[in-house]
Amino acid sequence: MAASDWKTHNPSGVKRVIVTKELPGARWLEILMAADCRVDVNMSNDVTGAEEIKELIGAGCDGAIGQLTETWGDELFSALRKAGGKVFSAYAVGYNNVDVSSATKHGVPVGNTPGVLTETTAEMAVALTFAAARRIVEADDFMRSGKYQGWLPGLFLGELLSGKTVGVIGCGRIGSTYAKMMAEGFKTNIVYFDKYPNEELEKYLADYSKLLESHGKAPITCRRLDTVEETLSAADVVSLHPILDDTTFHLINKERLATMKKNAILVNTSRGPVIDEQALVAHCRENPDFRAGLDVFEDEPEMKPGLKDLPNVVIVPHIASATRWTREGMAILAASNVAGILNGYGVWPESKDISPFLGDNPPKAAPSIVNAGELGLEPYAG
Repeated sequence: MAASDWKTHNPSGVKRVIVTKELPGARWLEILMAADCRVDVNMSNDVTGAEEIKELIGAGCDGAIGQLTETWGDELFSALRKAGGKVFSAYAVGYNNVDVSSATKHGVPVGNTPGVLTETTAEMAVALTFAAARRIVEADDFMRSGKYQGWLPGLFLGELLSGKTVGVIGCGRIGSTYAKMMAEGFKTNIVYFDKYPNEELEKYLADYSKLLESHGKAPITCRRLDTVEETLSAADVVSLHPILDDTTFHLINKERLATMKKNAILVNTSRGPVIDEQALVAHCRENPDFRAGLDVFEDEPEMKPGLKDLPNVVIVPHIASATRWTREGMAILAASNVAGILNGYGVWPESKDISPFLGDNPPKAAPSIVNAGELGLEPYAG
């Protein structure tokens, strides 16, 4: 890695932290410098490989902030620990690219950035839903190409979603927020598949349904279904929000796509490998009224052959969390994880809201350490 790709902040800092990509905003850097850290940032926009990261780690490194485009496994955690590393934080809420067991083996706490992505990602799922349903990208291209000759009754007919059924697979924070947005905004019925019942969502939408009825409107429903197949076949729109693990790899495959309605809409803002992308390409070719909205891809940044040529698929470059507030918040949480551990602070309880870390008087704690229990780290004392 060329020296020109590095930028050093607070060179006199006693502790050294590497950051594998420049992060948005300024507060994250202030947090690390306040913890007496020298911060070495890789300014290149290229994906950083393991050898480059080891070069960044060098002989002395107290902590690191990495990206979801990097694979953090035994090789890197071993190198980090040998260099004196005491903490790593992912600049992401998901950490399927991080071998947490290897980090734990080497005694390295692993942080992530939950909480700040929820509404932002759910909003993108809504945006992709309607971009696909109303054929926005196709129509935009049509206009820019100078093809519009005047209004026609059958021009770019899409799908009306008000009152339809929306399916959610993976009904955690983001999935349930998306469900509420669709139900409240567009009076859709909700069906969902998740390992656990989401009682809060069901009660919330039951109460909302009563409000609608009190105003003379039709009620809505929210039901948990027993299988992925039931959810896919019942829904007019399916939005994917599961974690990525062995049970969800290619969760949406050829057989399951065949169970969906011919004019259904499939949205993915979770992880690319949840969908068998080759099967999706074939399905969209064979079913032109089927539509998809994708923020993530199986072999990111590459796409499977044929995907980019499909007019019935909306594709965006992994920007579901790309609002200024969210990306800066992620940087603050990642830096707070690293600074918190290096300062000897306790770990913030998983059940507590992380928003205080974004305020003017953040707690003296590490906001989210996923292997805190395995490492026996002290909890935040208050």
